Parts: sequence; C-alpha cells; structure tokens
Amino acid sequence: MAAAPSQPRRVRDSQAAHSTLVMAAYGQTAGSGVLKTCDLDRILEALKLLLSPGGSGSSSLQITKCDVLLATLKSNLSDLEDKFLKDPHWTKLKLLRDEIANKTEWPQNSVDVTWSFTSQTLLLLLCLKETMFRLAADFNPGKPNPRTPEAAPALSPDTLSISQQKTVQSVLQFVVTLGVCPYLMPGVGVPLRYKTEFGAVVQDLVRLDAAPSATRRLYTSCRVLLNVAQHASLGSLIFCHHFGDIAAGLCQLGFCPTKRKPQKPMEEVKVLNEEERALSRGALRDILDQVYQPLAVRELLILQGGPAQPCTDGKTQVGSLAPAWLRRLCGQLLSERLMRPSGVQAVVRGILEGAGAGAAGGSDAEVMAADWKKCDLIAKILASCPQQSLSPESYYKDICPQILDLFHLQDKLTARQFQRVATTTFITMSRERPQLAAKYLLQPVLAPLHRCLNTAEIPEHDMVPGTILVTEEELSTCIEDVFKVYVVGNEPLTVLVDSLLPVLGVLFSLYCFTKQRVSHIRSLCQEILLWILGKLERKKAVASLKGFAGLDKSVPSFHSLCQFRAATQGGIMITIQEAISSEEDEDEALYQKVSSEQCQVEHLGDLLFLCQECGLAGDFFIFCLQELTQVAAEDETELKTKLFSSKSLLELERHQSFLVEGQERKLLILQLMAVLCERVSEQIFTNITQVVDFVAATLQRACASLAHQAESTVESQTLSMSMGLVAVMLGGAVQLKSSDFAVLKQLLPLLEKVSNTYPDPVIQELAVDLRITIATHGAFPTKAVAVAAAQSTLNKRDSEGKIEEQQQTNYKRFTDVANSHLEQQQSNEKSNHQTGLKSNNTPLIPQEVNEPSTTTSQKSGSITIEELQEVLLSAYDPQIPTRAAALRTLSYWIEQREAKALEMQEKLLKIFLENLEHEDTFVYLSAIQGDMVSKYREPLIHTFLRGTRDPDSAHRASSLSNLGELCQRLDFLLGSMVHEITACLIAVAKTDREVQVRRAAIHVIVLLLRGLSQKATEVLRDVLKDLYHLLKHVVCLEPDDVAKVHAQLALEELDEIMRNFLFPPQKLEKKIVVLP
Repeated sequence: MAAAPSQPRRVRDSQAAHSTLVMAAYGQTAGSGVLKTCDLDRILEALKLLLSPGGSGSSSLQITKCDVLLATLKSNLSDLEDKFLKDPHWTKLKLLRDEIANKTEWPQNSVDVTWSFTSQTLLLLLCLKETMFRLAADFNPGKPNPRTPEAAPALSPDTLSISQQKTVQSVLQFVVTLGVCPYLMPGVGVPLRYKTEFGAVVQDLVRLDAAPSATRRLYTSCRVLLNVAQHASLGSLIFCHHFGDIAAGLCQLGFCPTKRKPQKPMEEVKVLNEEERALSRGALRDILDQVYQPLAVRELLILQGGPAQPCTDGKTQVGSLAPAWLRRLCGQLLSERLMRPSGVQAVVRGILEGAGAGAAGGSDAEVMAADWKKCDLIAKILASCPQQSLSPESYYKDICPQILDLFHLQDKLTARQFQRVATTTFITMSRERPQLAAKYLLQPVLAPLHRCLNTAEIPEHDMVPGTILVTEEELSTCIEDVFKVYVVGNEPLTVLVDSLLPVLGVLFSLYCFTKQRVSHIRSLCQEILLWILGKLERKKAVASLKGFAGLDKSVPSFHSLCQFRAATQGGIMITIQEAISSEEDEDEALYQKVSSEQCQVEHLGDLLFLCQECGLAGDFFIFCLQELTQVAAEDETELKTKLFSSKSLLELERHQSFLVEGQERKLLILQLMAVLCERVSEQIFTNITQVVDFVAATLQRACASLAHQAESTVESQTLSMSMGLVAVMLGGAVQLKSSDFAVLKQLLPLLEKVSNTYPDPVIQELAVDLRITIATHGAFPTKAVAVAAAQSTLNKRDSEGKIEEQQQTNYKRFTDVANSHLEQQQSNEKSNHQTGLKSNNTPLIPQEVNEPSTTTSQKSGSITIEELQEVLLSAYDPQIPTRAAALRTLSYWIEQREAKALEMQEKLLKIFLENLEHEDTFVYLSAIQGDMVSKYREPLIHTFLRGTRDPDSAHRASSLSNLGELCQRLDFLLGSMVHEITACLIAVAKTDREVQVRRAAIHVIVLLLRGLSQKATEVLRDVLKDLYHLLKHVVCLEPDDVAKVHAQLALEELDEIMRNFLFPPQKLEKKIVVLP
C-alpha cells in the first residue's frame, strides 16, 4: 500500500467538512416552521410517478431503446408538473419542493433530459428526508401502559414500510445510474455498461456536452445523496447498495490531478474550486469511518483494481485499469483501515466477503476455508509494513495483537476462516521478519509457559503458596494457539522451532499431567511434542528427550515450586505449591515425587512409541544403551575409588551428594531401558546406521564387561542376539548397498576384540565370520552367514505354499536353520528387548529372530528338539501320508500345549496356512486341525453373527451351530463380545420363523453354559439374567417340543452352576496364622 497523506491533513475535522458539504446542498433547510409538515405518502407517490411505467423503474426500462427511454423520462417529468399545478392535494409538496429548490445552488434545468430527471428526483429525496426529520421531531409516543407491558411500542411516523423502502431503493438506483456513474472517469469505479443492460442504454443517452458540466453534475449528485444519508434509514439504503459508486465519485472529485489539459469533456475537473475539492476529500474520509469497515475495505479493493466482479448475466467484467493516482489513494486508505482498532478483522472480512464467500461464516464459508491462496494474499498484505507507519516495529506492535485475536473467534465457521488466515499470517511474518515476529507474536503466545520455567524469576508477591500463576483460560488458549501455529501451519521455520525449544520441558510435564486425567488439551500437547521432535535436528531432539527423562539438568524444565491443578471449568491451571509442614507431608511429597518421575518415564515411553517411524525412538534407545555401558564402567571406577581421611567434612558431603546423584542417574537409566524394552516394538530401527549403532553399543558393553571380569548370562545372550542380527542382515534379509557396508565396517574393531577376548568359542567363531563377510562386502560368506541366509529364505517362502523342486533338495539346510533357531530361542530370556529394522515397509529382521523366548520360564514337555525337528521336516515331505501325519502330530502338540511347539506357533501357523492350498484333501483336512480359535476370535464371531441373517435357513442354523462350538472353546476370551452374542440369540429365538433355526439358537446357550461351567458366573455375569429370561420364555411359549427340551437342558445346566456358586462344596483345611 502506498503512503497516506500527511498526518496534519488526516486529522482535519472530517465531521465539520461533511456537515459543510451537506448544508451546501441547499443552504439552511426549510426548518423555519413556515410550512406545515408534508404527507410522507405524497412524496412517495411522486417518486413512483417519476418511475412509471411499472413502478419499479429499471426492471421495465432495461429493454427499452434510447429514444423510448428519453420519451419516458420526458413524459414522467411532465406528469409530475401537471400534478403539482392541477391537484390541490399536492400543494404542500410543491411548496416544500420550491422552497428547497430556491435554496439550492446547482442548475436544475438542462437540455439533457437525464439531468433534469435526476435533478427533480434529488429534490424529492431532499423533501423526503426533511419530512421524515419533521415527523420524528413531532412524534411523542407517550408513556407505556403498565397493564399491557407485552404490547409493542408505538412506531415512529418516519418509519418506511417494506414497499416504501423498495420504492426509495428504485429511486436511488436511478439517481446513481443517471447522476453518478455516467460521469466517472475511465478506470474509476465499475463501468456503467458492465453493470446492467439499462446502464449501457443510459451511457449512450447522457449528453456530456450540455450544461452543467459532467464534474458539476457528479459533485451535485454526491453531495445531495450525502445530505439525504443524514437520516439513518435512508443512509442505510444508500450506503448498503451504492457506497462504492459514491466513494468512487468522491475520490475523483477530491483527489484527481488537475494540472493537465482536458482531453474529453468528462475530464473537466477545473470547474471545482479548492474548497469544494477539500469538502469532497473530507466527506470521503467521513463516510469511510462511518460505514461497516469490511464493506469499505471491499469497495476500496474494487476501486484499486481488485478481482474482477461478475455481471448480472454471469459474465466477468473487463474494465479499464485504475489510474495510478487512484491506486495510490486506495492503498493509502486501505492502510488507514488496517491501522484502525480492529482493522485487521475488517481487512480480512472485506477480502473474504468480497472474494465470493458472502458474509464470513456464511454458506460458502467451508469452501473459503479450503482456499489457501486467499489466505496467502491476506497474509502478504498484513505482513507488509505500510509507508505511513513510523517503522516496521511500531507497525508490528500495533498489528500483532489483532492477529492473535483472530485465533479466538467463537463462531465455528468464521473461526475456521480467520484461524487459517491468522496461521498463514503468523508464518509469513515469522519468515519475513523473524526478530519482530519473535518479539510481538511468539513471546505473547508462549508467555504462560515461560512464566513457570525453572529459569524464570517468579516475583515475590507470586510466591505465596496457592497463588495462581497461570489461569485455566490462559493455559488453554496458549496450548490451542501453539497447536494452530506449529502443527496446523506445519512450517518448521528456525524462529518458530527456537522459540518453542525452551518450553518443551513444561509442555512435556503438562502432557504427563493430562495423561493421568481427562483433558481436552491432552491430544494438543501430544501433537505439539510429536511435531517439534520430528522437526528438530536429531541431536537437539535427543537432547530434549534427555531433558524429559531428567538425565540432563541443563535443559529448561518445569519450576520445582509450581504445580498443575485441575480447574473449576474442567481445564488445568498452574499454581504455587503448598509448603510442607510436617514429617507426614514430607513423606507424602517424597512419594508424590517418586511416583511422578515414574509416570513421566512411562509417558515418555508412550511418546517414543509414536516416534518410531521417524527413527527418533531408535536413536534414543541407542543413547540409553550407551549410557548403560557407561554406567557399568562407572561402577567399576567407583569400586576402586577410596576416600581419604584428609578430606574436609564439606568435601565429603559434596562427594556423598555426587554419589547419590550418580546412583539416581543409574536407576533412571535402568528404568528407561526397562520401559523402552517394554513399550517399543520390533520396528524401532529404521535404517542400517541405527542397527549398526545398536550392535556397536552391545559389543562395547560386552568388551567393558570382559575388561571388568563381570560377564553375565544376560550380557552373553544379548551379545549373541545382536551378532545374530548382523548375520541375518548379511545373509540376505536386507538388500545391502556399498554405502551400507561402509557403515558396517565400524564394527570391525569391536568384532576383532570380541573374537580375541571373549571366552565363548561359539561367539568367537561368529565374530570372526562376521568380520570376514563385512570386510569382503559379502563376497565370501562364512558358515554362520549362510545359515542366516537360509533362515531368511525360509521366512520368505512363497505364501501360496507351492513347493518347487529346488525346495525339495534343501531339507538339510532346513534342518540346520531349525536347529539354530531352537538353540537361539533356548538361550534368550523374557527380559531381552526386541529390535527391528525397516526397509520398504517390511521388517528387515525376521520375526523369529527378535521374538523373546519363553523356554526358560516353562517346563519342558514330553517332546524333544530332535522330535520337533523331524516333524517339521516331515511337514514338507512330498509323500502325502507322511505330510498329513506330521500335520496331525503338530496339531496334537498344540492342543496339548507343548512348550516346544508353542514357542514356534508362528512358524507352525505358516506351515498350516501353506498346506491349506494343497490339492489333496487328506493334507487339507489335516492342516485345518490346528486350534487357532483364540487368535481369530473376532473375525470368526463376526462371520457367524452375520451368517445368522442369511436368507437361507440352513445357513442360519449352521452359523449358530458353529457359534456354539466357538463359544464353548473361548471361555474368558469372549470378553465384550458376549453382549452381541446374547442379543443375537434372543432375537433369533424369539423372532425366527424356522423351527430349525430356533432350536440351534437354544442349543448355543446349552453349549455355552456347558463349556463355561463354573466360569459362567464370571464370563456371563452381565447377560446371565437375560439368558435366564429367554430360556423361561422358550419353555413357556415355544410351540416346538425339541426347542423346549433344549431350553430345559440349559436351565438344568444353569441351575447346577448357580447351586455350586451359592453353596460351594465344603473343604476340610487348616489355616496357620502367624501373629505379629
């Protein structure tokens, strides 16, 4: 926007200028009391007469030709004069018109009929305004009747009816079309020919060469319309529909340059003196201040040359380009609108409403909310400092609070538009002027969080226990605004990231507090933390996580004297903690502190679980593993450290405090490792580098344990697992590139050290083999790597189950893989964490390698590893009987819960699924005998429940039969599905027309009670009463005898269950109690 006029000129008394311009319309109004008040209806009748034929004017004249229109205007003027001369009822109106006409200064008659018509219409409008003022002044409504307070108050006599308003509106349209638009310069306002077809006719009808001049006509029309607009109701009709045309006329009259030769008659601007031009300028600024500001902004944008406006016929107008002086003027005036109080909202509403959205929040608001281009346009306008501003800083200081207010609108549709504009503007300002944005946008938004940092200085008057440091509304608004700017805006600018970084500790503490209760800002805090952790540099992100966990005290965190508390409106506020007054309070505070730290670690694990895809969880896991290695080294160092008696007590105390802090850190690291191993999945590692770092940390820990002679079984198993992980990668589970081998070479020194120093010969041999394979880039794979490759190949077996000839010759390899797999599962413990690697959305580590083994916690079954190995081989035997026998053996072992078979249940499931596609029915039937009902509980139940709605009664009965067998096996696994099953059984038993289906429904209840037995009171406790009522209903009302028998059997089962529950069998037992 261009610079505005100088400040002294801007502060002129615009109201006085407007009044002067108005009074100049016809001197002192006819308010001397000489004339009596004219009838309002008579004036409106005269106006209608001027608009005849048709009464509405433009609608009937739009299709007329120039000569027909000219004749109509002459006829209407003649008819009006005849009424004045011949009709005695029009005498008062004639006298009022003549009095006003005598005091006017503009020429009323012209050879141009259009101006004569316009002049008479303007006189009648002045009469209408004067009459309405007189009627309002004489109106005395009287006191309201207290007996009828519900009665409506008396209506003021100057109130126009709806039909009268339509008449006035039609008159105003004629005045603007005939008296304003034809005299605007090219490029000033919307051309008349593009408005209506009637306007095109008028443009050709007006005689610009006749007196008075075009500029004088425009000046007269504008000042009279402003005079008429002094009445509130008439002013609303004028400005709501014709503000743009009047503003365009005033711009031309007051600001058009005059120092040039006129090229056309319509450009004769020298007829106005400087006083008249000054009055026009003052009137323009006056009406701009009075009208609805978005309307002013929209019309100024159109005058400046904004977006093309559609015509009535749906075509887009193609007008002349606005002259340079008008564009500069509109820029100045728009800047003034922006700098006013609530100017930002006015500019935003003006642009959005003017762009076709209707009123902000209207029917097209949803469409506008998705239009980012207009938001970018508004953002650029708001971020650009106008030239009349003293400095960019002063501009930002005034504008930024208004931009922040856009976030807090209440109306949903309006709020959605304005919040998107505010977010875009926020980001644009942060990009163009980061320092000013940080000072005037980010600091106010983040102020509530900065107030409770441990680095903040809390004033003494706020240190009183119980003082509210941050109110509920402040905290909620802060979190919502941060979410809108950072997460919704999603623009990781440096200034945005750096501003949020110091308050991450407070955000995380707030997130932990919301996780313990219901809060509407919990999801917002989580999304903000996930966004910033994903956008930060990896080192800064890990450092922030260290601060969250309490491992880095230098990271700003939540102030120790502050606490979060639930507020009265369901939100959260921050207060000063209460002072500890007794030992019990100290114990309680210590307990709260320990439990809070425990919860924070668990919530950090939940947060990292959501950060696995970006790799942050894997990096932090490796950091914790490295810290764990360092802890082991520090333990050895502390054991060798001796305290000297020469130390002072202060030094001893400091040393003791240092040791306590060290122990706290070690416990915290162990706790973090436990939570991470429990929460994160096998997909934690997302690239080769992370896997190599993990293996390197494991090898370093093993080497440190060897140096301290502190080898343990757990460390040995972890080392075997990590080295096996590398072997699987090298064996073909991952497609390795040359760059990947460059990363893997980091392991060569550690593998060499393990191969030379580790006591276990198997691990030594594996380390040597891995070194050879890595050093040769896989050109010479050793035995261990070949086994891993074989296992990887087995895991990638074709899902269709077709065994090719090459697979039939690989039984020996399969034996080796199965053997190594079982040995590895025997060596693992439940406490071993799971690791994984992603490549092309597929885990790089086979599922069997990283699954924790449960062998050590279960008792060995009756089968041996050799037997299981033999049966696995037989399951792939080409001979049909051998394969079927193996499948039935595996099914039996699963049913008998054999430990060795359960450990490989995923592998066995793959074998069964492969054989389901076998062409021989003997093999197929053997494959479907595996008891996997618990794993596929939900899909089976939903399938059978849908089957009960099948049109075929046989299908419905079969589905119910299968449902009964399924429920008999599930026991406690029924869970919440028991409600759906019960509702289905009740509906079928009571409403199905087929007796066979009703019998099947009752039989399901029998099987359910029989299968659950004494567990029915627990599993069916919520639906047991409903089932009992159904059975009684069937016994009493069911016409089928077989169904009644089933129901009676079910009642007997239920009776036995309840008897045992209420009267359990007596057991003779002794209890020995040790008294304290």
